[in-house]
Amino acid sequence: MKKSKSKIAVFATVILLFSAIGCKKDYLDVNTDPNLPSEISINLALPSAQLAIGSVMGNNFHSIGGIYGQFFTQSPAASQFKTFEQYNPGAEKFDWPWRILYADCLEDCKYIVSSGTEQGLSQYVACAKIMQAYAFQILTDNFGDVPYTEANLGNSGIISPHYDSQQDVYNGIIAKIEEGIALIDENNTGHPLEDDLFFQGDMGMWRKFANTLKLRVYLRLAYVDAGKAQAGIEALSTSGAQFLTAGESVRIDYTTTAGNTHPYFSFVVGVGGTQNLVASNTAIDNFIANNDTNRLAVLYAPSPAGVIQGIPQGAYNLPASTPVSFPGTLTGANTDDPNTAAADVILVSDYESYFLQSEAAARGWLTSTGTAEDLYKDGIQASFDALGFTDHSDPAVYDGSGNLLYLSEPAVVFPAGGSLEDKIKAIITQKWYAICGTQGDEAWIEWRRTNYPDFFVQSANNIMGASVWPYRLFYPSTEVTRNINFPGQKTIDTKVWWDVN
Repeated sequence: MKKSKSKIAVFATVILLFSAIGCKKDYLDVNTDPNLPSEISINLALPSAQLAIGSVMGNNFHSIGGIYGQFFTQSPAASQFKTFEQYNPGAEKFDWPWRILYADCLEDCKYIVSSGTEQGLSQYVACAKIMQAYAFQILTDNFGDVPYTEANLGNSGIISPHYDSQQDVYNGIIAKIEEGIALIDENNTGHPLEDDLFFQGDMGMWRKFANTLKLRVYLRLAYVDAGKAQAGIEALSTSGAQFLTAGESVRIDYTTTAGNTHPYFSFVVGVGGTQNLVASNTAIDNFIANNDTNRLAVLYAPSPAGVIQGIPQGAYNLPASTPVSFPGTLTGANTDDPNTAAADVILVSDYESYFLQSEAAARGWLTSTGTAEDLYKDGIQASFDALGFTDHSDPAVYDGSGNLLYLSEPAVVFPAGGSLEDKIKAIITQKWYAICGTQGDEAWIEWRRTNYPDFFVQSANNIMGASVWPYRLFYPSTEVTRNINFPGQKTIDTKVWWDVN
């Protein structure tokens, strides 16, 4: 669902406005500045919340997830992410994304729910509740236990919120999605318009987004609470729930206009154009092993040697002159290519949706949208389509019948007669290839949940010990020093609640 980018320049400044003045007066404010209104129009709060999500998923979690998901690694010619490759980043590294998600996105969503309910704008409320669910899942999947029931209650005097267990947060996320879905009315004319950067107010698409997010949430519980996961997905199947399909992704489109560019592109420009992230051998070698050179050529730019090549994960001690590829146009990373400034930030893709459905079907929990094998193939096809391989007469990509040549690669053929574990391995591994460079955080999360792909390697500069892998992010330093109810810092190899493999 391609959207016009004409409004992004208008709304991109809104997040700065909201960050400066908030949706409401802080409970400690004594004086009132008449030039800073305490109430903001609800149609400005919505894009502000969306841009807050985009800034985190397109920058911080894009780079961190890309490293831990082993699409990227630290460049030998730079230093920004060395501590991540050491598995020992400072807690202060997470102050900004935590603040943006809580103080900007979730605060804006809270305002939309309150103001929208008062004004009878139920479709805005539906959008806000679904976005709350998405934001809380980002937080809890990366950090574990987080403030939920007492979050964003500063006006009520709660400035040190208690942390909820991840299990309780997940229950709350499911409830938020259900509340949002219950409010959606495609015939209600009071829906957002161009202020909705995701779907331009198409509430049918919001319903699909909510259903797909709910499917993702339940599958996250597949190993820790299979009964709950199965019941929830079977209910989706029985109800005939529709999910994101070909050409339908939840994303924010950016532009080449300064200040409105892809968040990671803006970061690279902000550090003087220094390319901190380069291609990891984990990705390059395995794409090549599958004869998947078509997608590889889009996802990574050639090295100075004129070929696509990576370096071992975490091998930043190599000479700075080592030839290595940069992430490609779609990642928003390459300042030498102006198109990368306008790359999309993808929150949930159509190919992710297909792979979610495929896993649910393989488990026997989803029977309404197709077989596990067909959905698996749909996910791969959607990935190729998204990268521009839509000409089915191209002999480099398709056979004489218009079928992807990639699907016939031995390592790619769906194991229809194999065990459930064989099928899960194939599905998650192909999901990893599909979301390369665009949904790094999701790739890392799914690896933690399933242990797939099974070809990840430890960072060459891991200083935490041979048995240590990165299983979570550290709580931010602001929580450590300011929240009197902070439950204590975790180690990077402490698994979150649903990670039981």
